[in-house]
Amino acid sequence: MKTILVVDDVETNIDILLELLGDKYDVLVALDGKSALNLVEEEHIDLILLDIMMNEMDGFEVIQKLKINPKTKNIPVIFITAKTDEDSIEKAYELGGVDYITKPFRAREVLSRISNHLYLSEQNIILEEKVKEKTIELRELNKELELTQKEIVFTMGMIGEKRSKETGNHVKRVALYSEVLARAYGLDENEVKLLKEASPLHDIGKVAIPDAILNKPGRFTPEEFEIMKKHATHGYEILKYSNRPLLKAAAIVAYEHHEKWAGGGYPRGLKGEEIHIYGRITAVADVFDALGSDRVYKKAWEDEKIFNLFKEERGKHFEPKLVDLFFENIDTILDIRSKLKDI
Repeated sequence: MKTILVVDDVETNIDILLELLGDKYDVLVALDGKSALNLVEEEHIDLILLDIMMNEMDGFEVIQKLKINPKTKNIPVIFITAKTDEDSIEKAYELGGVDYITKPFRAREVLSRISNHLYLSEQNIILEEKVKEKTIELRELNKELELTQKEIVFTMGMIGEKRSKETGNHVKRVALYSEVLARAYGLDENEVKLLKEASPLHDIGKVAIPDAILNKPGRFTPEEFEIMKKHATHGYEILKYSNRPLLKAAAIVAYEHHEKWAGGGYPRGLKGEEIHIYGRITAVADVFDALGSDRVYKKAWEDEKIFNLFKEERGKHFEPKLVDLFFENIDTILDIRSKLKDI
């Protein structure tokens, strides 16, 4: 049985409503606004019949307090009052009343309006529940799509590395180094996450480089190096048409991670802040991991040799701030490398 709260400071009016509603609903009574507000906190109320003209707190003040309380804001309020002026009627609806009944009222009309608004309220609750359910379903679906997209990106990144006989752990390490540096640089968490997820595709353009060059055990000839450098442009061309934020970020990383802070990098010879921050960060992460790993054309460098190179290349190959942050976070970076060693 639905519960209706009658709020009126005239007992005669309350008696009339009790007699009218008592057989069909559970009826609670409040003789003033303060008592009404206390009752709605303590009891489950399905609908409120609210008088306007009451001592201390009138009906307009009561509904204002109801509407700012998350627990009571959705309870339908029907004003039932002797006030018939247009201003009062307009104000009642503006404040959130669902209906306005003037006294003296007709019993059948009151019962009909109460029934209609209870039904509408119930339907709204059902609809809200369905919306919540669908929202949860959509969130789960979006989460699944995001996970699928991340897996595809990571797999594509591994394909590029496998073609050059590098391990999947390279792209994992570069992703985690990039995350550390991006956070230390002060990027917001959305960008930190985006760069971490996009960086595995930094070398995806290698899929377009001939195996004879990609896996050559010795130094490249000038002609071979020119072909090898094209992997940055190939990667960008593969990714640039997507409107997905993740793939757009990956396109930037692929295109710019071989640019140099002082210029002279490839493919476009950008310098300084012309290079996107994603490219500048990935450059540090990629070079550190590449130098510290065995490749077909070299053995892994000792850490001290790598660190000396980074100090020499501060302001040349790498942004000075990023080199400083690299050394400030070196323990975290080395811990990542230790946990993701190549097998």
